[in-house]
Amino acid sequence: MSDIPTLNRELSWLEYNARVLAEGLKPSTPLLEKLGFMRIFSSNLDEFFMVRVATVKAAVQSGQTNEEWAGMEPQALLAAINGKVQALYDMLYKHLHGAVLPGLAAHGIHLISEKDWTAREWRYLERFFVDAVYPLLTPLRLEPDHFPSTGSLQVHVAFRLEDGSIAVVQVPKNLDRFIVLPKENGLRIALIEDLMLAFGGKLFSGLKVLHGIVFKVNRDADFSVDEDRDDDFLTAMEEVLAGRQNSAPVRMVYSGEDRILLGALMQSLSLEPVDVYHVDWLIDLGRTMDLCDPEFYKRHGLTPDPSLFFPPWKPVKVFDERSGSIFDWIDEHDRFVNVPYDSFDVVQRFIEESAGDPSVLGIKITLYRTSGLNSPIVHALAKAARSGKQVVVVLELKARFDEEKNISWAAELEQAGAIVTFGVAHLKVHAKAALVIRRRQDGSIARYLHLSTGNYNEKTARSYVDFSLFTANPSLCTDIALFFNILTGYSGIQSLSLIAVGPFDLKRRIIALIEREAAQSSPESPGLIMAKINALSDLDIIEALYRASSKGVQIKLNVRGVCTLVPGLPGISETIEVRSVLGRNLEHGRMLYFKNGGSEELYLSSADWLHRNMKKRIELLFPVLDVEIKARCKDILNAYFSDNTHAYRLEKNGGWTDLSLTRRPEEPTVYVQEELFKMAKKAVRNKEERQEVLQVRRSKRMK
Repeated sequence: MSDIPTLNRELSWLEYNARVLAEGLKPSTPLLEKLGFMRIFSSNLDEFFMVRVATVKAAVQSGQTNEEWAGMEPQALLAAINGKVQALYDMLYKHLHGAVLPGLAAHGIHLISEKDWTAREWRYLERFFVDAVYPLLTPLRLEPDHFPSTGSLQVHVAFRLEDGSIAVVQVPKNLDRFIVLPKENGLRIALIEDLMLAFGGKLFSGLKVLHGIVFKVNRDADFSVDEDRDDDFLTAMEEVLAGRQNSAPVRMVYSGEDRILLGALMQSLSLEPVDVYHVDWLIDLGRTMDLCDPEFYKRHGLTPDPSLFFPPWKPVKVFDERSGSIFDWIDEHDRFVNVPYDSFDVVQRFIEESAGDPSVLGIKITLYRTSGLNSPIVHALAKAARSGKQVVVVLELKARFDEEKNISWAAELEQAGAIVTFGVAHLKVHAKAALVIRRRQDGSIARYLHLSTGNYNEKTARSYVDFSLFTANPSLCTDIALFFNILTGYSGIQSLSLIAVGPFDLKRRIIALIEREAAQSSPESPGLIMAKINALSDLDIIEALYRASSKGVQIKLNVRGVCTLVPGLPGISETIEVRSVLGRNLEHGRMLYFKNGGSEELYLSSADWLHRNMKKRIELLFPVLDVEIKARCKDILNAYFSDNTHAYRLEKNGGWTDLSLTRRPEEPTVYVQEELFKMAKKAVRNKEERQEVLQVRRSKRMK
């Protein structure tokens, strides 16, 4: 297995994040959207270092390696990561200072550093510092062998004093980072860390500050709860969250120039040069969400030019509540929803109507990531439980970086009377399913099902591309009822009739589908596989794809992020094409197509083709059975392979070619996300036209 040709997983991920940055740097991207892409790029890196690089650093200490690293030793991999990330930072900040900030200034938005403050602003900011910032600051002495306990992902300022000592001061977390200055021309904004650099000397009475730098530390987040503990699992999870705040440092990002300060920080944090990254001001781009939000500017009296943002795409309403019950709507036929082009309101409506309908007897749902403290889905589930309905929630506490939020939801749901389980030991429940049990007017029991590739989160559904199905199909509903019994421990592991469940039979089913395609392929009628996934690195699946390619199967993969498969290798992967589409929305949905000798099959899934999804997560693969929905899904897949404006092609050397740069001048431009928005509007139009025709026919019959 290990000798099949693959690319390095971590470097492949960095190539993905480079594509994210490339989207931000495209000339067609509006200025504040450019800043948004830079923010996403920086946030992605934080998680990458806290999870993936933490694993590499641990391998350096243990001497172990990983088959997903394609033969690279961990120390060499760290060096390669450092070189790639620093080069990307340099590119980002060159564009930020050369194009984004000057462009925003031309629109009256001035993000200014200390050197650009006017004399009047100096006086204002000094008063602001003394009154609002100074009382919250706590300088901590830096010791050579001990860094103060200040948490992870927090911005700090380090000062070198004339007596040779070094002090570290955390930027207060409960103050606005961006300080809007008294109005002159446009909106002028200073950074709180710049105030601390400029006026921090007030903290050290009698001592002169020689130099200061701003820095941020990423700490190891690659450790999990001990699921074999006998005491309370919630308590164990809370201990993990506390430990993450002061775990081993993984890297430092800094802005400023002082070799003595830098060396002292590295020594105190036990970091090597390969762990340190320099940026040019505005250090924590991941936390610039306010600057990307038009409401921030409106609050301060400035209406930003609409050209600074993408033009709005209003989601299409697929269900009109005036037309009756959502259960009648599902009873008519299966329904397909493609957010954010179709509105997420229909998913929310499904849960809320279920909570309020006296005929609904029970609701079973999996929750992985939800929205913040006002999640309408969670509140509806609590309402249903309080009204006496049986509500079963499989809540995954181990959803990384959402653990604290999910612990809070668990308490609220349990207090409301819901049955809350915390998934399956040693596995994350990543599947997305909701099953509603309802009594019909004739007394019979009906079941209604929602299956999705994305989370029950109305906020991310505004920008994440996901696919979901509503159905009352008895076979699918029976499968999911058994699935919930497996999750809650009332049923043994078993194969389901239509649905595959990871880690029990998911990989086996996927490989069987690939192998069936290879067996049916011939030179006269080659097989065809199309897949849209977020990541691909599972070696068994890659090997199956290589075997299918060697039999002549045409394989078209659209992989948003990591892809360690190598396309275009003679005799191995000649018929495999790998593309990646990015854009204003985050591609998150998974969709699989198999030609199957003309008896086409199409599936949606919660799972990516990674080892963790196949072995360490509860996942679902479910078929699209409705003929019209299957045709629409196939159109969607084909559209992804026609994009020539926001698509990239993977080359055999691991690099990616931007297809917008190779498009011929006479070739029509295709932007798949825009096409999907048009497709969603067309689907609703066609439905309305069919309803009008039916209404006319009914009227004629009545006459």
